[in-house]
Amino acid sequence: MHYHISVTEPASHFLNITYTIPDITTAQIEIQLPAWRPGRYEIQNFAKNIQFIEAISTSGDKLPLRKITKDRWGIKTNGEKTVQIRYSYYAAIQNAGSSYVDEELWYLNFINFCFYTEGRINDTCTITLALPETFEIACGLASSHHQLVAKDFYQLVDSPLLASEMLQKSHYQVGDVQFHIWLHGNLKPDWQRIQQDFKKFSEEQIATMGEFPEKEYHFLNLILPTAFYHGVEHHNSTMIVLGPDDEGEGLYTDLLGVSSHELFHAWNIIRIRPVELLPYDFTKENYFETCFVAEGCTTYYGDLFLRRASVFDDEAYVKELQVYMKRHFENNGLAAQSLTESSFDLWLDGYEKGIPHRKVSVYHKGALVALILDLYLRKKSDHNVSLDTVMQILWQRFGKPFIGYTLEDYQNIVEEVAGEKLDWYWKDCIFTNEPLEPHLNNALAFVGLHMSTSSNGSIQLEVEDDFNTKVQRDKWLETNQEFVEIKEK
Repeated sequence: MHYHISVTEPASHFLNITYTIPDITTAQIEIQLPAWRPGRYEIQNFAKNIQFIEAISTSGDKLPLRKITKDRWGIKTNGEKTVQIRYSYYAAIQNAGSSYVDEELWYLNFINFCFYTEGRINDTCTITLALPETFEIACGLASSHHQLVAKDFYQLVDSPLLASEMLQKSHYQVGDVQFHIWLHGNLKPDWQRIQQDFKKFSEEQIATMGEFPEKEYHFLNLILPTAFYHGVEHHNSTMIVLGPDDEGEGLYTDLLGVSSHELFHAWNIIRIRPVELLPYDFTKENYFETCFVAEGCTTYYGDLFLRRASVFDDEAYVKELQVYMKRHFENNGLAAQSLTESSFDLWLDGYEKGIPHRKVSVYHKGALVALILDLYLRKKSDHNVSLDTVMQILWQRFGKPFIGYTLEDYQNIVEEVAGEKLDWYWKDCIFTNEPLEPHLNNALAFVGLHMSTSSNGSIQLEVEDDFNTKVQRDKWLETNQEFVEIKEK
């Protein structure tokens, strides 16, 4: 499969795409545009951005083309062995899952506008970009002379791209893994500070998980003049959009937080993936109940790794914990749904505010129940096992072999690590909407923290200076637990 992408009038924001399908042996083929993108579990209807579409033979004759669904077309091949699909796509949105082109920037998420041919999703994909000669490419796919190759459609649409003559870049290495940091926007980055902090949290994550899934990794950053905070995980990269570009230290803190979060996704969801998402079905909703693991645990670990790596101090980390608590208890503490129900309903309205007191955030409540579990395991075992152990086993048994885990698998591993049944945890924290405060404060007390609610409903996280609880807090926040391979029982 081959995609040729050009931009005739950059100010119009339109991509001109020719999708070439070779080696056709049937009288009719069907092409599908994805209805959603990984990392955002909602139907997104990318087809609404197609302005025109036609099918032609290699000699230029038009072929019969019929729309079958909102994002699927059928083509009569009329005996042709090669068919070209020509179409235009409107790329005018700048968020971490969209596409945008103008005179100075091409920002492409191939999931938005690339078709695949039914039955051939595993075919190799090649991409030719008719870029200005002065543009440099930042992408997880290797590029040569503005050409890219993906082993299949799944890899193609999991590899966003920035291209500009104004890209800024740096890199660092952890073991044999090369990390690249790319930045487009009105900033003069302090590369020495960025390299130092990024290397610290990368080393901490790799030390905990034992290995990194890829040989290289790309942080792709688009910095806007307006307020923005969004990141999306990919197999060997992440796309991050932040702003405003004049925010200074606040912008840098956001960059650290979202980058650490997205890097942990390289294990958790990219490889440690719910079985319902393996493989992705791009034609419809892929319902699953474990987004509190995929996003909640990742949200918890994103900032925890920054503290363990001494990028954050205790004060900065406690501040981030308080943010999760405020967002859950002040906004969703009375919600009717459980975490599993809200995971399932991401496809319905998970990224919108929705009606009052219906759903919870798999990110914020998910992070809090991850904290409860982590501290319970640490208290029970004197820090000999923890949520780290759970994630390590998930990696060894499901992520590394890439076979997909179920909700029951996750429950079994947690209880294996705990050495006991945890009915209270599943009932009160995961499967119902029971108030979380008692379990949360019981867990926090172990490390000298306490959450309180003021008379106006505002959440505060208080730090106690008791010597014994400070010792436990230091073990939690400062001592990296080494990776230990755990065999199947």
